[in-house]
Amino acid sequence: MLVLVAPGQGAQTPGFLTDWLQLPGAADRVAAWSDTIGLDLAHYGTEADADAIRDTAVAQPLLVAAGLLSAAALGAELTPGAVAGHSVGEITAAAFAGVLDDTAALTLVRKRGLAMAEAAAVTETGMSALLGGDPEVSVAHLERLGLTPANVNGAGQIVAAGTMAQLAALAEDKPEGVRKVVPLKVAGAFHTHHMAPAVDTLAEAAKKLSPADPRLTYVSNKDGQAVVSGAEVLDRLVGQVANPVRWDLCMETFKELGVTALIEVCPGGTLTGLAKRALPGVKTLALKSPADLDAARELIAEHGA
Repeated sequence: MLVLVAPGQGAQTPGFLTDWLQLPGAADRVAAWSDTIGLDLAHYGTEADADAIRDTAVAQPLLVAAGLLSAAALGAELTPGAVAGHSVGEITAAAFAGVLDDTAALTLVRKRGLAMAEAAAVTETGMSALLGGDPEVSVAHLERLGLTPANVNGAGQIVAAGTMAQLAALAEDKPEGVRKVVPLKVAGAFHTHHMAPAVDTLAEAAKKLSPADPRLTYVSNKDGQAVVSGAEVLDRLVGQVANPVRWDLCMETFKELGVTALIEVCPGGTLTGLAKRALPGVKTLALKSPADLDAARELIAEHGA
């Protein structure tokens, strides 16, 4: 069984769309999406520097566009048994599952990015990854510092979120057993109470959408549960911006489903890295460039539904 997953913010790097736009029809498709949401995705995916694509309002639609473009390049061969996404990647996954069409997904993520950027501007906040350590010890330590365990990723990784002062205190006072604290390339404390204003904005945007029920098993990062109602998927996408991501529970569900292979869409790498540590025996592949498509097709032929 194959699961198709989409990464969250921080996975983007300068120029990562360049090779994908050389595929037949890709440039026209991205140009149409750009016109729809009022953002030059091709420019940001090929020419913009790291600071420009770190902007939440830019990074989020850019990641969803990249995920949709790379998955489409696999064509009819792509037959996952389940889909899931990390943070903003859940919108990509919702499109994979047929809950939203591509245009609706990009329209929603554009509004999500703008709303979260506005919320992040209120207070200087950020996120840092904790590598290693015991999760229970780390979570208790974070709470003492006033930080939120915003992403519980499994495989020995938790992402803390809060004010820059709180993150600085964490860098000086790591939880017992944690090897390293790594600041992330994001512009706010996502999946915390700092994002509460964005929830209301996203809820209004969601009212204009007509979600379909998932045609594939859709695993939610709220609690790792499979969601069968399109309306509930949309509700979870709205609430998700101010609530923690439980990717560890998603991977537990992958185990229960009997997943044997995992493909991470562009810009892949983060989730395959977690899967290699937490899902031994599961074959993984990250779609980093079109050069990975043939290997992905082979994996799909072996493990596709």
